Amino acid sequence: MIPDRIIDAHHHLWDLDEIKHTWLSEKGVVRFFGDPTPIQKNYHVPDFRADHGDLPIVGSVHIQCGVAFEQNVQETEFVQSQHSAHGLVNGIVAFCDLTDENAQSELDQQQQFPNLRGIRQIVGRDAKEDARNGTNALLENPAFKMGLRTLIGRGLSFDLQLTPPLLSAAAKLFKSIEDLPVAICHAGSPQDFSKTGMRDWEQGLKEFAEHGNMICKISGLGMFDQNWTVDSLRERVLRTIDVFGPSRIAFGSNFPVDKLYASYEETFGAFIALTADFSTSERDDMFFNTAKEFYRIL
Repeated sequence: MIPDRIIDAHHHLWDLDEIKHTWLSEKGVVRFFGDPTPIQKNYHVPDFRADHGDLPIVGSVHIQCGVAFEQNVQETEFVQSQHSAHGLVNGIVAFCDLTDENAQSELDQQQQFPNLRGIRQIVGRDAKEDARNGTNALLENPAFKMGLRTLIGRGLSFDLQLTPPLLSAAAKLFKSIEDLPVAICHAGSPQDFSKTGMRDWEQGLKEFAEHGNMICKISGLGMFDQNWTVDSLRERVLRTIDVFGPSRIAFGSNFPVDKLYASYEETFGAFIALTADFSTSERDDMFFNTAKEFYRIL
């Protein structure tokens, strides 16, 4: 049965005519998640609504998406304007380099927009790409930890994207900042589906689950399993729910990136099918309440 209300807790919008997304401006470059050519075009709220169709999407959360650093605030302004024009997005997670000496000034600018709810600064997405850009080093950078602490006083959350080998070290860091609400993106990006790989990924999630202010978003799984089926996602989805419990799970489409692999109906249809045995209240938490409360929307 389809839930009565769904908040898409993780998706993107972009306007390539006005804002440079560095990874979307590169033509013919295949990324770790595949060839982005089909999505290298504007994606606004009407496009998002067309994709989700008749599913009862009553709210959504936009996650920053790799714009040129000098346009971080402009991206937030664009998303806020989309909300003003179309009613979505209800929560915005923007980018800010928390290690930069001008980070606090930029956060002041970001917080001028009423739908801002949090910050995402990616720690890990793919081993080869991370080796080039050095984002893994953030976990050992005192300036990063200091920047994370400043989010608490601002009433902002942090969206954490990383890969399974980083889970244990990251768990130690974020458990030391216990008052910071944190959302793990993409269920920790499981990529090694061997017995050992799945064991290590699950153990890393369990270490994070000890952090009381932590939720986990099940999203973006197609980036690492591009020919996924409901059955191939089953273990990852159910293990994640088992670790965090339904009250700390939110679902997201990761559209339009995951549009490369499946339709919106297929993507959320898989989540709906895989949670069919949960109670109505548990499904309400996973599809609506957790995102509503964490991102303070609607």
